[in-house]
Parts: sequence; structure tokens; C-alpha cells
Amino acid sequence: MSVRDATIEVVDPLSDWRSMTDEHGRKALVVRGGWEGHAPVEATELFIPFLEKHGFEVHRADSPAPYADPELMSGVDLIVQCYTMGTIEQAELTGLEAAIRAGTGMAGWHGGIADSFRNSSDYLHLIGGQFACHPGKDPAEREGSQADNFVPYTVNMLPVEHPITAGISDFDLVTEQYWVLTDDYADVLATTTQKVRPWDPWHREVTSPAIWTRQWGAGKIFVATPGHSLDVLRDDNVRTIVERGLLWAAR
Repeated sequence: MSVRDATIEVVDPLSDWRSMTDEHGRKALVVRGGWEGHAPVEATELFIPFLEKHGFEVHRADSPAPYADPELMSGVDLIVQCYTMGTIEQAELTGLEAAIRAGTGMAGWHGGIADSFRNSSDYLHLIGGQFACHPGKDPAEREGSQADNFVPYTVNMLPVEHPITAGISDFDLVTEQYWVLTDDYADVLATTTQKVRPWDPWHREVTSPAIWTRQWGAGKIFVATPGHSLDVLRDDNVRTIVERGLLWAAR
């Protein structure tokens, strides 16, 4: 048989997941990748057993390509995104926005959601907060590693009643403190305040959202800025907030 006559079978890696029926419960799509410094595979694997325990069928993807598949996205109840920086194509962004508008939930932490797809202002508009910087240590103490940006700071819980933060008090972390650019449409559940230190060029304290939600059409979005590394995600407060945020955002 010639090469011309040969039949090439194209395998769809999502076919089994795509064909699952409602009897399997809700579906979660975990999109992970981008900058490896945030350990996107290991970080998302921390929460996949939790999702499965709560009845989700989970599919993993290493790019935002599934967002462009309207048939697939129509059956997704929750997107968990851990994709720092990288790029998103217009068809992917259009599909993501349409899915959330129709009721798909989206959740994530740190740069995996608040510093994704810098090429897209429409993505920033959807998420409602964009990483600007994480001011680091005194320059005299820096050694050229990620730890140069690990500083002690407090996550301050706001006096709002919400299932994501119920019963959680202010807590301290030593990790990257995100300075976030945001808008008034974010429903802020917790903040963090960047102090003014002798080596900083700003002249007054800056308070940024640390945990927020956002309603988009029929869909819900959850963002937590702590989560740079696995040890931060394992912190009892951070883990609890993320787990609750995943369930809250899901359709």
C-alpha cells in the first residue's frame, strides 16, 4: 500500500473526556504551563485530588488551546488555570470569555491567573486584576535568586461575609507580595498593603487586593494572589481559601 493510500488515524486526546455523560458529575479543565518557576504541574496536582473527591472529572491541558473548542467548553463547569505569562490566541480568549459568560467558573492563584497572557488587555479585563510587581528585599540582601522577592507580609481579611473566607483571620506569609492593578468591579475579600521602605521609590503605602471574586455573565471568577510556591499553597490558610474558591467558582 502506498503512502498516498494509507489511512492516518487522528487521535483526539480529549475524546474520552469529551464524551463523558452527566452521570460522572461535573467537569474541571486544568490548564497549566507557562513560566516553570511557579511549578504549574506540581501546584495543580496539589488540588486535583480535592476536586476529584468533590465529584469532578478532571482533564489536564498544557496550553490554552482547549478554550477555542466550543463543544468541549460548553461542558466544562470549572477552569483551574495555572499558566504564568505565555500568550493566548484570539480564538482561545474568545472561547474562554464565552464559556465564563455562559456559566463556566474560573479559578486560580498567583501568576497562574493574575499574570497570564500579558499580550491581551481583554484577558486583563476579564480577570479584573493584573500583577504589576512584587517588591523585594533590601538590594544589599539580594543574591540573585527568587528568594530576593520573598518578604514578610500580612493578608488582611475584609469584614465581608463570604464562604471563601468565612472564619479565616488575618495571616502572615513570607513569599512574593503581589502589587496588583485592578478595578472597582472586583469583589475584594482580602487585601495586602505594600509598606514604604528606605530603598523604595514610592512615598505612601499601597493596598492591593489579595483575594477577589468577579461575576462575568453567568460565570464566577476567583483569584488568590498568594501561591508562588508549593510551600505557600500548603499553608493552611492559603490551601483552605483556594479549595473553597474552586468550589465557589464552579458552575
